[in-house]
Amino acid sequence: MTDMPTPEELFARPFFFCGIGGSGMLPLAQIVQGRGARVEGSDRSRDQGRTPEKFAALERQGFVLHPQDGSGIQSPEQVLVASAAIEDTVPEIQRANALDCLRLSRAELNSILFNTSGAGLAVAGTSGKSTVTGMLGWILHAIGRDPTIMNGAVMKNFVSPERPYASAVIGGRAIYVSEVDESDGSIALYRPAVGVLLNVSLDHKTMDELRQLFADYLARSRIAVINADDPEALALLPHAKEVITFGIAQEKAQIGVVPGTIAEGPVRQAAMVVDRHDGSEHALRLNLPGRHNLSNALAAIAGAAAAGIPVAAAVEALGSFAGLARRFDIIGTTSSGITVIDDFGHNPEKCAATLRTLKSHPGRVIAFFQPHGYGPLRQMGEELAETFARELGPDDLTILCDPVYFGGTVDRSVGSDRIVGLIEQAGGRAEYIPARDDVAAFIAERAQPGDRIVVMGARDDTLSEFAKGLLRRLS
Repeated sequence: MTDMPTPEELFARPFFFCGIGGSGMLPLAQIVQGRGARVEGSDRSRDQGRTPEKFAALERQGFVLHPQDGSGIQSPEQVLVASAAIEDTVPEIQRANALDCLRLSRAELNSILFNTSGAGLAVAGTSGKSTVTGMLGWILHAIGRDPTIMNGAVMKNFVSPERPYASAVIGGRAIYVSEVDESDGSIALYRPAVGVLLNVSLDHKTMDELRQLFADYLARSRIAVINADDPEALALLPHAKEVITFGIAQEKAQIGVVPGTIAEGPVRQAAMVVDRHDGSEHALRLNLPGRHNLSNALAAIAGAAAAGIPVAAAVEALGSFAGLARRFDIIGTTSSGITVIDDFGHNPEKCAATLRTLKSHPGRVIAFFQPHGYGPLRQMGEELAETFARELGPDDLTILCDPVYFGGTVDRSVGSDRIVGLIEQAGGRAEYIPARDDVAAFIAERAQPGDRIVVMGARDDTLSEFAKGLLRRLS
């Protein structure tokens, strides 16, 4: 492999993104293109005819797309950006190896952009990263700080006809806001000016591994922003240099909520935010439901405060935050009162937050969950089953289809049928329907007025189309 060039040399070279339509790849491709580099790419989903509208939008933005057959790798000058986990049998990898192209993982490229900016603001934690990244980015944008934002989800405030998949914002180079990922250990690459830690809970790694990764992350951050309501996150506070804490329940949190001021609704909420540095109080109106989103808002306000933004300005900006695609995204409600919601919930904590938000208001819940892979199902299947059984009531129903599988050599011996059995053992109601196409008919036959139907899962953009199709069918 060729030696690592300087950042200036790197972005003067042409880039090729393998899997350019992925939630982590697409925003990076947009940012690299915004830096003036020529960007080409390929994607198995495009070759398979999935989400054609996404790839058409990318071509309109000037990205040159190729079949995933190696034909797009033509020069040793090209920088290949590919997942660290991608198999060497993929034609682009073989061709890049033959040409001795520089290869970067998604996280390596993002960390170069992050660490060479004027100030990198990182958002870490097992759950809530994308929402808080969107909130923090929106605050900085709304007050004119011109941030570059790298997110794993489409931010509704930045969507336009030209950029329907606005998971990145190409701003200046002074501030770079990004979610950072612990699941592959790549969080270790980042050196934050501000490092936000939302929570620490079981996901892709053991708790001991997570504690070490997050402790080291806080130690590298110039200012750490820590969730005082999360015992695991708070326990890591001694590793940080300078700290701002936030929390709803912890009355010592520096950015908190005045007790008794939370007003919750099914689609929005309000609360009085208190800045305990000076005792000032600020009325927050948030166009998102759920206690977890109030906590996310406090995280963004605290992160903004660490970057020198007055709390009053951050609170005001959040009043116009429109949310993210696939984060408790209400697709619509039928004339008979059946609501369909599209949601990214895929680990126990994310699923629990969504289900609790639904159960805090009247109506039966039908939760359709598509696992985001056989490996994650094996890693956290028992905790997922426990979550659905605990959070949903006797009238509610959980439905699982087979996990996402787009090819490869993964062990598929542990499937969704096992998780359904575990939910039932724990006292919940669950159905295993192997094919997703059959799920829509099953739900349509059983849905009743007042039901909330939530479509949950990750790593599959077609889930949003499934949710929209389900609403049309119910209507």
